Amino acid sequence: MAGNTVEITDANFDITVLKSDKPVLVDFWAVWCGPCRIIGPIVEEIASEYDGRAVVGKLDVDSNRDTAVRYGIQAIPTLLLVKNGEIADRIVGATDKNSIKAKLDALL
Repeated sequence: MAGNTVEITDANFDITVLKSDKPVLVDFWAVWCGPCRIIGPIVEEIASEYDGRAVVGKLDVDSNRDTAVRYGIQAIPTLLLVKNGEIADRIVGATDKNSIKAKLDALL
């Protein structure tokens, strides 16, 4: 995985996302998803820009179904924004960088 994004899995979700002391942006995606490929580079850029201020990670729904089911992910890409172990916001579908940054900034 390129850039500063963290690979998030069923195994590390709780420690990486729920127990993080920083806001977390989780990109639920899959290799076969066209819109996910569009939003992927945006997520990478945000990971670089927010390095040290927020955790930005990607979770492959095909490999990590338990977490996707647990959070009711029905369409991808879905971005979850988590703060202090709670879902603070959710973006479903491809969106622009400024929209994502605005939601993340609100949690900083």
